[in-house]
Amino acid sequence: MNIQTESTEDKIISATFRLIRKDGIDKVTTKKIAAEAGVNEVTIFRKFNNKQNLVDITKDHYMELFLNKMEEIFSFDEDISIEQYLKDNFFGLLNLSDEEFSVLKVAMEEGGEISDRKRLISQINDVILDNIEEFFKLQIQKGEIKDINPRALSIMCFGVTFQSIVLWKVYNKTPSVETEQYFQEYLNIIFNGIKE
Repeated sequence: MNIQTESTEDKIISATFRLIRKDGIDKVTTKKIAAEAGVNEVTIFRKFNNKQNLVDITKDHYMELFLNKMEEIFSFDEDISIEQYLKDNFFGLLNLSDEEFSVLKVAMEEGGEISDRKRLISQINDVILDNIEEFFKLQIQKGEIKDINPRALSIMCFGVTFQSIVLWKVYNKTPSVETEQYFQEYLNIIFNGIKE
């Protein structure tokens, strides 16, 4: 039987993230992190030098996991229909666990410098938009949609999917309709437009 155990560094990083989620960076101390991780405070300094370095490593670690998840959600099989791809994106984001989505919330609220937040948003945008744009380029090549600007269409779909989910999951702003109905209205607008 092969049992993998979490390394000391991983325990400390996990504990740091849990505490940041719960209390915010300013209230988290190396002493609290050590207690949460079940290690001695000296171990934290030996492995990470200082709290800020540990926080930066923790953010980078969880951001990488989040970006990988975005890549997974927005990647596509060439044979998938437009409706199914958009549905998979929308519900893939909607079904992220609170812990997975809290990575974004922590990064935005505890992001430090404004330039760090811009870099973070840019990374997320690039992963999502690049995948959606490639999908629409393929659909244009296949003759499934008109020859329109795939980047503009990507930005529109990104705005509806990602930003809607951010409003719901991060800021608790829920729509006044059921999720499936909201998604169907979104598809209707994409395929039929808004003009009478």
